[in-house]
Amino acid sequence: MAEPVRVLVVDDSSFFRKRICRYLEKTPDIEVVGEAADGAEAVRLNRALSPDVITMDVAMPVLDGISAVRRIMSEHPTRIVMISAITREGAQATLDALDAGALDFLTKMGEGENNPEYFGNLLHARVLEIAKRRPLRPVEPSVDALPTRLGAGERLDLIMIGASTGGPVAVQNILTQLPATCPSPILVALHMPKTFSGTFAERLDALCAVSVREACDGDPLRPGEVLVAPGGMQTGVVSRDGSLQVRVTEGGEHLYKPSIDLTFESAARQLNGPVLAIVLTGMGHDGAKGAELLKQRERAQVWAQDESSSVVYGMPAAVARSGVADRILSLPDIAKELQGVG
Repeated sequence: MAEPVRVLVVDDSSFFRKRICRYLEKTPDIEVVGEAADGAEAVRLNRALSPDVITMDVAMPVLDGISAVRRIMSEHPTRIVMISAITREGAQATLDALDAGALDFLTKMGEGENNPEYFGNLLHARVLEIAKRRPLRPVEPSVDALPTRLGAGERLDLIMIGASTGGPVAVQNILTQLPATCPSPILVALHMPKTFSGTFAERLDALCAVSVREACDGDPLRPGEVLVAPGGMQTGVVSRDGSLQVRVTEGGEHLYKPSIDLTFESAARQLNGPVLAIVLTGMGHDGAKGAELLKQRERAQVWAQDESSSVVYGMPAAVARSGVADRILSLPDIAKELQGVG
């Protein structure tokens, strides 16, 4: 039997620490090896216990979660999952923590707020998946899985980027390297709570040369602009009177909101010109079915992030296994290649 994943739980609320411990230890494949009530204690226990994963609260006394992440990643790097409030302030702090080195986040209240077991099941699965993350190593060379079908420098009608676990940092790394003169519109779909997507878009807009904002129903997709799909909703594209627009609808019964599959599928049905779909790091297989539908069109190309640079090699692996990935690229190479595709 494999050794259990060893977890350090950090939260200033004893009630919430007990709840997290109960969720994590519901099966023998996770063992809680320590608890901390503030960031300073978390730093000390991380050195002493060397856990596989830390669940980290954001707002704590003595040393807050963001500062604790920075200390841990500089002194004794460990895989960290942030546990955040679903407020605007919580969103901003969580994104800061991801910048500091945390791998992923969950919200204390969100889509599953009326069902505590939803949060518990998600946390349990996320910790197990994060624990599989290999230590960072040199990025493998990119691989061309299939010959490209887009001409060099050809203007794309649309670039779509889908991601989940590890996605905010990956998307930021790509978009901050694009020039303001990027000739194609970009639509980003991330598995993210509704209160986080707007804050994430504002953050990107401040960091990027391209313009970035959260999408609203009916927004036009313009060259050199990036629209971020709103959390908790479904986002697709529609061609109206010769212009490309965003279509935002209620989430429905789909597990993911936004669903990357639905975003890709809408493009496959609505667009005839050249499009590019990029699937980045994330758990599960969202995006794979949509990518397959896109590849039924002659002028669609699909890229997948490689395993070495992915936080969780789930979604891009599903695309690679399906055989529809034109290119399998490291995260740095995706940004580099995008500058030449247009």
